[in-house]
Amino acid sequence: MNITIVYQYFGTPKGSWSTRIYELSRRWVGEGHELTVITSPYPKSDIKTSKFIEYLEIEGIKVIVINTPDNNKKSIANRIYNSLLFSVFSTYYLLKTPSDIVIASSGPITVGIPALINKIFNRINYVFEVRDLWPRGAQELGLIKKKLLLKIGFWIEKIFYEKSVLVVTASVGQQLDIINRFPFLKTINVSNACDIKMFETVNENYKLPHWALGKSIFLHTGSIGLMNDCIQIIDAAKWIKSNVKNSNILIVFIGDGSERLNLENAVEENNIEFVKFLGLVPKIELVNWVNACSATLLTSANFPVLDTISPNKLFDSFAAGKPIIQTTEGWIKEFITNEECGINVKNSNPKEMGNSILKLSLDDDYVSYLSKNAKRVAFEYFDRNKLAKYYIDEILKVV
Repeated sequence: MNITIVYQYFGTPKGSWSTRIYELSRRWVGEGHELTVITSPYPKSDIKTSKFIEYLEIEGIKVIVINTPDNNKKSIANRIYNSLLFSVFSTYYLLKTPSDIVIASSGPITVGIPALINKIFNRINYVFEVRDLWPRGAQELGLIKKKLLLKIGFWIEKIFYEKSVLVVTASVGQQLDIINRFPFLKTINVSNACDIKMFETVNENYKLPHWALGKSIFLHTGSIGLMNDCIQIIDAAKWIKSNVKNSNILIVFIGDGSERLNLENAVEENNIEFVKFLGLVPKIELVNWVNACSATLLTSANFPVLDTISPNKLFDSFAAGKPIIQTTEGWIKEFITNEECGINVKNSNPKEMGNSILKLSLDDDYVSYLSKNAKRVAFEYFDRNKLAKYYIDEILKVV
């Protein structure tokens, strides 16, 4: 089967970004399918180009790179322009590429444009993969306030969903949201997943810095933007500094985003020596950090749409058998409660988060208990091999 995927942020473990499409694609190639990915460069990805159009092949995956890079540090207008430009050129290449099925992986939601046009002219059906609920998320976060723009956004979303043969979500929360609004759609949930084998392999070429050795490390990975609300972690660090003497705690941020500088300034102003920022780190090096930590940290701004998220950091944590301390109120909270693989804390409660970090830094038995459950759920619910097989089987049904 020829599968073409339109996804603006494709990357491999050599980069510092989600590898969902790469991991699925290479497995499907291994089963004998032909895979083409139409993508563009992204600062956190390892896909780079000096040409406007470049053709690559990565582990049997054909990659068409269109040099219309997105960057979350740019203005909304600039990002919209680049996403539309990507859609225009990806439409051209999609119309030329032989396909049995197309997967449009959103966001941005504009990847639905080439998929829909290709369906009209080439009569090739498409699967619409939802990784972010849009425009609901933009509405709740206040990024789009004009009623007319929101009305257009929800209309576009409706068209892309209804014209697809299958809607695939990345979390249970996203699937429930879509089912509630579009009860007649065919939907499945293929969550982000655990690359268990990757996290069982230590990168011998990368060593942790000397200042991290012997510490109880608490790790935040990924984007550091407004919706991540990482100031909660800094506030917890301030509480720890004020209430605990001579702790062995080290909080490390790996990643980048629009709020990183503000967090660094807050750390400097409060003289919190046990908080460090490393910036972007290739995933092959990130593995060593996750394996070395006591727990990972997940925070988000207090908006209902963010309770539907399916962040890669959660699954990396489980793959390494590490518990997570998190603040969301949706499916992740329920899952962690039921499976006892982490700690839920209230949003914007520095004392509760600080106490949770402190408890895990002091109680090795409790960490071990949570860690065993984290590793168990990685195999039981989020094994990438099982989910990739389920995904391709569902695609074959609609083809």
